[in-house]
Amino acid sequence: MTKQRPSRLPGGSSLLAAMPILLLLDLGMAPAYAQQPAKPEGSQPGEKSAGQEFAPRGERAAREIKYSDWRKTCFKTPGTNMVCRTSIAGTFETGQSAVRIDLIEREGEKAARLQLFLPVGLYLQAGVRLTIDQGATYRIPYMWCLTNTCIAADVVNPKLVKEMETGKKLLLEVVDSSVLTVSTSLPLNQFATVRQGTPAQTFEQAIDE
Repeated sequence: MTKQRPSRLPGGSSLLAAMPILLLLDLGMAPAYAQQPAKPEGSQPGEKSAGQEFAPRGERAAREIKYSDWRKTCFKTPGTNMVCRTSIAGTFETGQSAVRIDLIEREGEKAARLQLFLPVGLYLQAGVRLTIDQGATYRIPYMWCLTNTCIAADVVNPKLVKEMETGKKLLLEVVDSSVLTVSTSLPLNQFATVRQGTPAQTFEQAIDE
């Protein structure tokens, strides 16, 4: 495990430098986290997840995506509990980012948050579908888009995390602007070991008053 401490900036500047990291990690402030955790489709009668009634008009093949290994990174700011992120990233043959998945957990809290970075130009109302092996399908709603990425995020059902630890493949499905389903499959064989193990890096952010 390696620790890195960013250099301090004078006065309040260090707080401004820390904010992008904190905003990406502390997703408890986002509207999705005031909702119930993402549940399997049809888990309870009358409950609807994002895009549950949406029906795409077909499928198309996804471009080839190369996935990295799973990696655990932790962040520590004085006066707060450590936040750890277990992540995997996929890139197209061109090197362009295709997808990134982060499971975000704060020390001392039971709830875990799942965050997905995906390309722009998707049909946002459909949300993102996740299926582990041949199990239940979970839906994660999109929260916001930036210039070059859209972010889907939600508190996740503990059952989903357990399935990720015991599963072999995670099928990720999105709907593109032509209302066609596009899917990619990513490996889960390293997930449990990495999530439960020592972080590859721990970043400590010092904030000067």
